[in-house]
Amino acid sequence: MKSNTKTITLANPRGFCAGVDRAINIVEKALAKHGAPIFVRHEVVHNRFVVDNLKAKGVVFIEDLDEVPQGAVLIYSAHGVSLKVQKEAEQRGFQIYDATCPLVTKVHKEVQRLSQDGVQIVMIGHKGHPEVEGTMGQVANNMLLVETVADVALLQVKNPEKLAFVSQTTLSVDETADIVAALRDKFPHIISPKKNDICYATQNRQDAVKHLADDCDLLIVVGSPNSSNSNRLRETAAKRGVCAVMIDHIGELDTALLSDKHHIGITAGASAPEILVQELVKLLISLGYVLNNQNEQPQETISFVLPKALRDSGKE
Repeated sequence: MKSNTKTITLANPRGFCAGVDRAINIVEKALAKHGAPIFVRHEVVHNRFVVDNLKAKGVVFIEDLDEVPQGAVLIYSAHGVSLKVQKEAEQRGFQIYDATCPLVTKVHKEVQRLSQDGVQIVMIGHKGHPEVEGTMGQVANNMLLVETVADVALLQVKNPEKLAFVSQTTLSVDETADIVAALRDKFPHIISPKKNDICYATQNRQDAVKHLADDCDLLIVVGSPNSSNSNRLRETAAKRGVCAVMIDHIGELDTALLSDKHHIGITAGASAPEILVQELVKLLISLGYVLNNQNEQPQETISFVLPKALRDSGKE
């Protein structure tokens, strides 16, 4: 039974994943090595605080390679890019560092292998998301996109016997399971990924929200609106009947929402820095809430290596 004490409980794990940490580290080390400006295709991760901080240090975020001067340093975002973008960047002679999350790169390699074997591929993901564009851009054609179970019913494929599926890494675990079930029902011979494409961090953060939701009157997700995994965290709580909101920073919190809320859970998307969580905690404590650490669990220990050229960040 819930007490009347006004409490805050932090979900764990929350915030930065290994892929985000690596991507930001690549940009920081490239700055140290080459000096400003350096150019990053697309936001390196989907978080306004992170992007604005890097802009202030001399990072220029672009969408079109025409915006990058000849001979400049170019970094691919954590979401990955298509083969077309890679080839164009190489032809233009940019000095390139690839900050694509290794778990996204794994999906890219799987797509390439399947395509070479003559297998048609269905991608589960959100249209227009840079990760989806980058993954579908690993092959010249042959890929289909589904966003919902309803989309599966409309799918027309070349050969149901030579069909596979892959997923965007930041989707809802539960929703993706429903789509996969629909695909397997319609195409019994469809090939599954060797390992679940939804990344460990996405799944861990969603599981933490499920664990926390039953004890909360309100769940606050710290994350930017364009962050897929942050949106999925809010949805995960809402589907369990919990009032859930997502804020980019404490300035967006409607404190009127707290009037009847005694037990607040806090989590953060995989691209949201811990400093934003701590600012929120500090604000809530000033409003009479008490931090409760009962939900603290062991932290994730996965890490990804940097590109060899950036493992020594000394400036040239």
